[in-house]
Amino acid sequence: MSRIEQIKTGTDNCYLVSEGKNAILVDTCSAAGLEKVLAACSSYDMKLIVITHPHFDHAENAYELSKRLGIPVAMNKADIGIFDSYDSQPLIARGIVGRVVLWLSLKVLRNTKVRRPENLIFVKEGDSLEAYGIDGQIIELPGHTKGSIGVVIGDGDVIVGDQMDNWIRPSEGHLYADKKDLENSMEKLRSLGERTAYYGHGKPTKINTSR
Repeated sequence: MSRIEQIKTGTDNCYLVSEGKNAILVDTCSAAGLEKVLAACSSYDMKLIVITHPHFDHAENAYELSKRLGIPVAMNKADIGIFDSYDSQPLIARGIVGRVVLWLSLKVLRNTKVRRPENLIFVKEGDSLEAYGIDGQIIELPGHTKGSIGVVIGDGDVIVGDQMDNWIRPSEGHLYADKKDLENSMEKLRSLGERTAYYGHGKPTKINTSR
């Protein structure tokens, strides 16, 4: 059975998913958290890094971690252009919380160059992680970005990136590139029923996404 460990650096989260000594890392946090994330990985035989999308707070350490750990980085190909320019997929804010978060993030997003990992592989809906020692699969969750993805672990928990957040309470993401995609991805999550959601921002919670 897989174990999910939250690694929190400031307001950012990434997650170690392990089965025995085998593990993958979902997201990497921003550069300030590099050594903390690397230390957490050192207890495992790391097999893969999955980035839910390439914004700095999820992917800034992907290049360095991939290089140091000698493992590939998986992402959805639809987001590859974000490495070259944040403005390839500008974000829209939802509500007061979204406007505050976007205001705080915008300067960093536009001025932080996330280095593209050299050992990239592209994944899509339904791809299994069994080859990396983990009972899990990729779920496509476009909305925050065109290529946002999550990871469903076994038949239970789900890591959702920024499709949902828990800044104040669990909800659909407060920042999005496409509102209709965001809403459709919420419907997809609701179809999974009751489970624990692990957010890019905020504490994991038990939720019933079917309501």
